[in-house]
Amino acid sequence: MKSTCYLETSVVSYLTARPNRDLIIAAHQQITHDWWKFRKPAFTLYASQLVLTEAGKGNREAATKRLQVLDDIELLELKADALDLADIFMRHKAVPKKAQEDALHIALAAIYGLDYLMTWNCRHIANAEIQKQIKNICTDEGYELPTICTPEELMGGEDDEKGCNY
Repeated sequence: MKSTCYLETSVVSYLTARPNRDLIIAAHQQITHDWWKFRKPAFTLYASQLVLTEAGKGNREAATKRLQVLDDIELLELKADALDLADIFMRHKAVPKKAQEDALHIALAAIYGLDYLMTWNCRHIANAEIQKQIKNICTDEGYELPTICTPEELMGGEDDEKGCNY
């Protein structure tokens, strides 16, 4: 059985963006391309209407590319439980109010019981300090926090024939 993974918008953005001159961003883009090529088949991917909305913003050509990538990804229904959990994250200041969408991405992955939430957002999602708080809140609310990681962290191991060794 495949592992399940919520695809947050930043991953799609790195996958479809023009190569960046910033070396770190360019490396993240390449890692994202490698993950998509080598590791994607090992996962059942999910997104949400929130991801579609975020991906559809900005430059029309770039938005079209992002939305095309999401075209065959199953969308999770936005449930009241996810809105409630995201609100709890913000009330406990685990996620700042300005990052309401980020809290909702996390909440969706948690309420659906997904294995992973993949993101390049290391400020409000893939952040060890925030994750500690969010994990405690999820546990208190009866949910298990998915493993939150970047594509690099989800590349597979040495024994994985399709994994990459970075």
